[in-house]
Amino acid sequence: ATPELTMSASPVHLWLRAEVKPFEHRVGLDPAACAELMAAGYKISVEKFAERCVPDAEYEAVGCTIVETGTWPTAPADAIIFGLKELPDSDEPLTHRHLFFGHCFKGQGGWKELLGRFARGGGELMDLEFLTNDQGVRVAAFGFMAGFAGAAVGILTWCNNQINPGTQLPALTPYANEEALIGAIKVQLEAAVKVAAVDPKVIIMGALGRCGRGAQSLIKKVGLPDSTIICWDMEETKGGGPFPALLENHIFINCIYLSKPIPPFLTQEMLATPDRVLSVIVDVSCDTSNPHNPLPFCNISTTFDKPTYVVPAGASGVACVTIDHLPTLLPLESSQHFARDLLPTLMLLKTAPDAPTWDRARKLFHEKLSEATA
Repeated sequence: ATPELTMSASPVHLWLRAEVKPFEHRVGLDPAACAELMAAGYKISVEKFAERCVPDAEYEAVGCTIVETGTWPTAPADAIIFGLKELPDSDEPLTHRHLFFGHCFKGQGGWKELLGRFARGGGELMDLEFLTNDQGVRVAAFGFMAGFAGAAVGILTWCNNQINPGTQLPALTPYANEEALIGAIKVQLEAAVKVAAVDPKVIIMGALGRCGRGAQSLIKKVGLPDSTIICWDMEETKGGGPFPALLENHIFINCIYLSKPIPPFLTQEMLATPDRVLSVIVDVSCDTSNPHNPLPFCNISTTFDKPTYVVPAGASGVACVTIDHLPTLLPLESSQHFARDLLPTLMLLKTAPDAPTWDRARKLFHEKLSEATA
């Protein structure tokens, strides 16, 4: 069984693992956050990882212990293994306590297999998506940056459709900072608007949440007038889908957090409407393997090297973006914001390991574990 975290002389040991997801450059703890944790008595091991947005040397400089890539399975039993995205493909039992986005508590593809590995090894998953405060709000999330980056990719895709019709958006690479991203989009947008003779109309679903606010922020920063941004949230969607009005906009950005089954927003048949304006969909929510996905045709994930696919196939189809780790477009800023937000909760691992946030996460894991193994 997993050793219980107790108030003891041995320090809390966080083990920052290297990511295995292709094109993932973010990290859950930046060196500044590590320095604060170590000052509070934590021990931090950091796996070497050349793709990380922060060089290994910067962790070493603040006093972290640098360890070999991918050695977390043999880490000390009391180490908490901390990553962001999925673990390497394997069916090996998981013996440690893990912190990452497991994407396995809402019935997503492969959920039983992943939880089965924890069941066999006696480890635990404290899922980052479900660390909440007493009001039920997540303590740390990439939502704002996901919306920000999603809107960026949506606009770049629309621009590419105008400037290079009939081609797919080329591979995306991370930007050093927000300023570089905004500058690049402005150049593309100016050229595309000349060709199209119109500013793109963008509709955001879930516009009032973190993710939706991020999308709004990007659209304003690249200089599109407010009149081109249509914001929908609970009020506009309470009647339930489908919503033919979505087809009247150039770009549709889906930012809703799916917690229960809802009717689809759009169906593939609706995309065949002859006079539709819609040419780009960015599914930031990216519930591609969720059985209740409200965009049922967005059922495969795209990647940074191939950001879009077209539905229905052909020159007049809609370009769909379903990248499930959009914030890695701006990896450093995304990581810094996330680490800053998560830090107070990580501090509780030492001072109050049974604090409500951790207690709820542990109970949820065990509830899902018994569902998976029933």
